[in-house]
Amino acid sequence: MKPRRRGPRFPPLDFSRVKTYSTQSRPSKVRVADIGRPHRKGQSVASFLNTLPDILAARTLRAVIADIVRAANTNRPVIVGMGAHPIKVGLNPILIDLMKRGVISCLAMNGAGIIHDLELALVGKTSEEVEAGIDDGSFGMARDTAELLNSAISHGATQGIGMGQAVGDFISRGKFPYKNMSLLATCSRLGLPATVHVAIGTDIIHMHPSADGAAIGATSLEDFKRLSAVVAHLEGGVYLNLGSAVLLPEVFLKAVTIARNLGYRVVNFTTVNMDFTQHYRPVTNVVRRPTQAGGRGYTLTGHHEIMFPLLAAGVIEALGPTKTARGEPGAGRGARR
Repeated sequence: MKPRRRGPRFPPLDFSRVKTYSTQSRPSKVRVADIGRPHRKGQSVASFLNTLPDILAARTLRAVIADIVRAANTNRPVIVGMGAHPIKVGLNPILIDLMKRGVISCLAMNGAGIIHDLELALVGKTSEEVEAGIDDGSFGMARDTAELLNSAISHGATQGIGMGQAVGDFISRGKFPYKNMSLLATCSRLGLPATVHVAIGTDIIHMHPSADGAAIGATSLEDFKRLSAVVAHLEGGVYLNLGSAVLLPEVFLKAVTIARNLGYRVVNFTTVNMDFTQHYRPVTNVVRRPTQAGGRGYTLTGHHEIMFPLLAAGVIEALGPTKTARGEPGAGRGARR
């Protein structure tokens, strides 16, 4: 007998029974009205931004610009919490311009930020090659950088002020040829809160004999209290995390917590994480957790030296007529004071 032939275990499906619908009736994520338009030579920045697609990151960029402008025009805080990398890629003049326009109302940075900010003011250059000095132990051993900063911090501790104000006042009042490039000196001149949040052992100035742990701790704790005071009034404002992967996101989350613990309403505000990669802590502790009870959290991914000037240009184009930069003597590029 021939073996009995069995049918396939999984016979082909009958596609003739598929249920379909009209494309016209289906919800779609992309429409003709959303797509971009070519750039025309000679267009303004505002016109260029209007040509971007109203999709994904371009839509987010417009939303962030709108929230920053709304906060600035209604005198709500716009806080920039930043690592040192934005300084190293040349963003100081752009940040300073936004301070003078009354857009940025508070600046928070990590301990590396004061190093690069002071070196720019002192010698017009910063950022050493770590690989060139790590093998022989010379990395981070710039004597004048450490002695100047540690002296300013120790003096600030005796005055009972924060590290940001202590270093800002020191640069602003001292003989620094490029002080117009200093973020902290600008905050000092304009009376803006500038706070510095330090982890002991992370910064080169901690390796020097002039470092005073008690002074570093006291001035950094004072700055946490000062930042928390600004965060307590963040309702309707914006917190922008610019390139800090760990320290500032942790500090911001704790500042939000203490403000709410003390009875302040901190709910309806915007948070933004700007970095060239998205890390766990900024996404979790800046974008998601603080806004889970209300508000809006955004991410903008890209290189700081491109993305932040683009954001700043959009903000300036959309600002009200009263938000123009306040001039200062010697404020031109490379001017000496």
